[in-house]
Amino acid sequence: MTLDDLALDAQGLIPAVVQEADTGEVLMVAWMDRQAVEATLSTGLTHFWSRSRAVPWRKGETSGHSQHVQALHVDCDADTLLVQVHQDGVACHTGNRTCFYRRLRNGGLVEEPAAATMLERLERVVASRKASAPAGSYVGGLLARGEAAVCRKIGEEASEVITAALGNEGDRRVVEEVADLWFHTIVLLGARGIPVAEVLKELARRHAARRAAGG
Repeated sequence: MTLDDLALDAQGLIPAVVQEADTGEVLMVAWMDRQAVEATLSTGLTHFWSRSRAVPWRKGETSGHSQHVQALHVDCDADTLLVQVHQDGVACHTGNRTCFYRRLRNGGLVEEPAAATMLERLERVVASRKASAPAGSYVGGLLARGEAAVCRKIGEEASEVITAALGNEGDRRVVEEVADLWFHTIVLLGARGIPVAEVLKELARRHAARRAAGG
């Protein structure tokens, strides 16, 4: 496939969905013409076409919030692009991390960014329980007992993962125990105010380093 195979619309444009490479978070949607696609590929920074101003533009050229391209994918019909990036600062001109920071609920808009993954949804639950836990909340009670209690729980869950795996308890049991372990590590991160995204970034950094080393 070449750039000639892209299904540009009548104005010579193609929509581009921009996604944070580390977390899967959808940051924004913009339009590219062929020149913007070429510039994006050649420079490693996202370039777009402004339909309202009828001019080319590079993300971050005025704000400094550039997008460093990791991969550019084409959908099955070749009429939409998925651009995976590392975002400097925020993506939205409003100052929000993502342009999708509002949710349509009961006919109205509320400020609630779209969660990229289940891990992020769990992170938000932990944050809300840390701020104000309803009566009987498991997470709220665990946080109230302090970091040592959270760490003990992580140790218990890690042991149960090992027991399930080595005890031939079946794949389903291993899945359940790993889910418990992951959940409680998210509680620890939340207790410390560490975003899950920081762990994902560290994994991405290590992955990139190993690839660069040929590992």
